[in-house]
Amino acid sequence: MSGRWLGAMLACLSLPVAAEVLNIGFGTHKPPYVFEGESRGLEYELVVRALELAGFEPVAYYAPSERLHLMLRRGEIDAITTTHEHSGVKAYYSDVYIRYQNVAVALASRGYRIERISDLGQYSVSAFQRARLLLGPEFERMAMNNPRYREEALQINRNRLLYSGRTDVVIGDRLIIRYLDREVAEQVDVSQPLAWFDVFPPTYYRMGFREEEARRRFDQGLLLLRESGEYQAIERRYRLPESH
Repeated sequence: MSGRWLGAMLACLSLPVAAEVLNIGFGTHKPPYVFEGESRGLEYELVVRALELAGFEPVAYYAPSERLHLMLRRGEIDAITTTHEHSGVKAYYSDVYIRYQNVAVALASRGYRIERISDLGQYSVSAFQRARLLLGPEFERMAMNNPRYREEALQINRNRLLYSGRTDVVIGDRLIIRYLDREVAEQVDVSQPLAWFDVFPPTYYRMGFREEEARRRFDQGLLLLRESGEYQAIERRYRLPESH
């Protein structure tokens, strides 16, 4: 009798359960983290798998960062990626799930010397949306006081501006800049040597959720993803060898 009861319980546990749909805001095209509309990318896959392990069915929405934060504030989506508690938006923030390494980049032919964030104030600077809020107070001060500072909704525009000489310095994650070189190679001369300035500490990003329970479950899924080794396997697929 007990054997039949155990068998019935196991059968019940094996029945498919409809996952709860969660609408997730991802940024626009920024390989290798997000390949917009292609359901792939380092960040995309980490977030989706952690949510799936937490029992959710994630549905992706792609938009510029400013719009995503506004959509979260309005309750139009359930969560956003690539943010943290200093974003200026009230949300339930997850554990850190990914690290970006932002750098300042210029054409080597310009001969710039950039040793600290404040040095950027003398140049025209192009960064990603909300960089002024996400890269720390020193960068925010520079951005507020630099009339030639701008933020791009589409990250690929920074590569075009850099290689065409229409901006002095771009700010962004090293991997994103290198990946996007491939996509602008027919538009600008990407063979020009670059000078990389490591003036930023790593930026640790979290998910921002409307509901505390969803945040709690995501953190559990993220822990499972790390402990299984799947997190590290996803990460390895998207890392590029070092170059200029």
